[in-house]
Amino acid sequence: MTFDVRKSLALAAGVLAIAAPAASAGAPGPQVIATGLDNPRGLDFGLGGELWVAEAGRGGSDCTLESPEGGGAGCFGKTGAITKIDKRGNKKRVVSNLPSVASQSGNEASGPSDISFTLGGLLGYFTVGLGANPAQREQYPQTAGMGKLYRVLPTGHVAGVAGDVAGYEAAHNPDADQPTAEVDSNPNSVDATGLHVAVADAGGNSLIRYGLRGPETLGVIPFKMSPAPEIPDFPVPPGTPIPTQSVPTSIVRGPDGAYYVGQLTGFPFPTGGASVWRIVPGQAPTEYATGFTTITDLAFGKDGTLYVLQMTSATLIGPPTPGKLIRVPKRGPRTEIAPGTLTSPTGLAVDGNSAYVANKGDQAGAGEIVKLPLR
Repeated sequence: MTFDVRKSLALAAGVLAIAAPAASAGAPGPQVIATGLDNPRGLDFGLGGELWVAEAGRGGSDCTLESPEGGGAGCFGKTGAITKIDKRGNKKRVVSNLPSVASQSGNEASGPSDISFTLGGLLGYFTVGLGANPAQREQYPQTAGMGKLYRVLPTGHVAGVAGDVAGYEAAHNPDADQPTAEVDSNPNSVDATGLHVAVADAGGNSLIRYGLRGPETLGVIPFKMSPAPEIPDFPVPPGTPIPTQSVPTSIVRGPDGAYYVGQLTGFPFPTGGASVWRIVPGQAPTEYATGFTTITDLAFGKDGTLYVLQMTSATLIGPPTPGKLIRVPKRGPRTEIAPGTLTSPTGLAVDGNSAYVANKGDQAGAGEIVKLPLR
């Protein structure tokens, strides 16, 4: 799949000019705990309970690449970062000078995409996206550090490359048997549990796991058919079934030991067309929960409740819709947390009775972390 989170977020940015409602007086409500972030994406809690956030950056002055939105210039720079936010809301960029490609405005960036800690917070892993054919790294050598999985220590020291996710896609192309599949890689989400590190490659439509024996394909989320949208000059009539790529944007280890994967879906981004998939290593993926739209992240609460983050409430092709955070209990109806609060949310972490969301994840300088009460 040629999935680039920059392009999807660019679509969202064009339709998501929505104000968040104010909390009623005296009632616990959404709280912005950090501002001024550059395209914030995935997040996780570190060794001391601080919140670590992957910032995709704002690109830079080298505008010799292709534009994130297609057509025009895409700008490269070492503006990606990993930022740590303490319990008082103080933020510090503990890893900087990471590769980033963005539009000339600095928005819709590709760069650091997610972070996950294991071994009690003693070791972390973060992904740096690509959103292109891995061969682009040869054409544009400045992007050689993109499309990879990195190790990071609690001090902020980057302890080398743990895996070349884009290189794995180039060598194996796990979704080659799917309709309209291409060689493309965009390492998006990462889950580190014990000695295993799993990555959702949104470009490759695949889940890759790294362990003592090296990388292996955990699974490929299958493509589906969706009705063609009604847009000018589209090559087929509205309603005609067309292949829709899966675009797995999130992966998390569940309380049962299985992996759970959320999908954004590819064009035409059908409303209700995204699912949460369950993967047991060695078995084919199965649909766990359906009826979602543009999923960007997943998290489990300590009680086993699943939380699903959506970038939008409806298809990216259409009128403005806010993001959503949805509680999915083991039994009973789903509920939305703080409706109307989120705009282009891209990352989620849950701690106790609170959810932490990377909001305005497509914007340079305007990104923020929002704390939402879950009870």
